Amino acid sequence: MNRLAEQVQADAEAGAPVSAKVAGRAVLLVPHRSDAADEGALPGDYRKILAIVREADGPVQVRAVGERLGLDASVRGKLEPLRAKMTKLADRGWLHKRGDGRFTARP
Repeated sequence: MNRLAEQVQADAEAGAPVSAKVAGRAVLLVPHRSDAADEGALPGDYRKILAIVREADGPVQVRAVGERLGLDASVRGKLEPLRAKMTKLADRGWLHKRGDGRFTARP
């Protein structure tokens, strides 16, 4: 346990995305916007999503972001992991999720 705590502390100090084990699988932790100095603290996939939403002229649907990422948007199951990532970004303050399910960038 001490070794894991030391590794997490070292990763945090290095500014690298923090990872943890959940059910035996390594997962990346997405920090809250207020806890991170900049978006460099986010894992690469999350930074790409954030950039696509910021480039958009207005609110974007998950489908539009998926198409920009090269996902097969005609299959709903392919978009659900992306929807979960975008919702996680919204929950942590990086994006804003509107009532109609579309997302916008936070200023």
